[in-house]
Amino acid sequence: MSYQWLTLWRYADTFLDAAWLTLQVTLLAFALAVALGLLSALAKASPLAPLRWISHCYVEFIRNTPVLLQIFIIFFGLPSLGITMSAFTAGVLALGINVGAYLSETFRAGIQSVPKGQLEAAWVLGIPRRQVFLTVVLPQAARAVWPAIINNLIQLLLGTSLLSAIALPELTGTATVINARTLLYIQTFSVVALVYLVLSNLFSWLGTIAGRRMFHPPLVTPIKKSAWWWARKWLTNPVKRENAL
Repeated sequence: MSYQWLTLWRYADTFLDAAWLTLQVTLLAFALAVALGLLSALAKASPLAPLRWISHCYVEFIRNTPVLLQIFIIFFGLPSLGITMSAFTAGVLALGINVGAYLSETFRAGIQSVPKGQLEAAWVLGIPRRQVFLTVVLPQAARAVWPAIINNLIQLLLGTSLLSAIALPELTGTATVINARTLLYIQTFSVVALVYLVLSNLFSWLGTIAGRRMFHPPLVTPIKKSAWWWARKWLTNPVKRENAL
């Protein structure tokens, strides 16, 4: 058994490279997803019917089709139209588009949670709509849906395993190759499961810290009053002096 683990240890650098590639895909795809989700949420709230229709079609198509099918359409289907891209680019694009549809509904729910009275008060004060959105709506909406955003990030991380189907050497794809070479099924996939577990908990921990920093006001340390301050306050308060006497 120890010999089997030593055999697998020779692939430590390969696992690290795969983990780094997985992180790159996750972060780039999530940045794309946030941008698409925010644009789609704003389009759904737009008074223009074509924008609402495009956003609705985008969300409904993505949410009601398998993500693996979407990956195949981008990687294998687009080359027939003359659009060729690497497995890395196709993976980032496919996962970003997929998660963006879910974030669209998340952002829309957050925007709708902001009280309309605050918007009306800002408009009465003559604040431009762009500034109202950036300073009033967006911070409150982000605070309301922050746990859901972090959950989507973790789901995106786990979804990168599907990119092994297009031969991207991320964690799951690399584990499949190493397993074919060594035939150490339990050891190989246990290591990959442990890496996914560490990365998921890391994202959750960082998300919690970021949420506390951004959405919770700093604690105000009370000023410690001296004994002379309390004595002077008691002497200058006639009600307390009469009750004491």
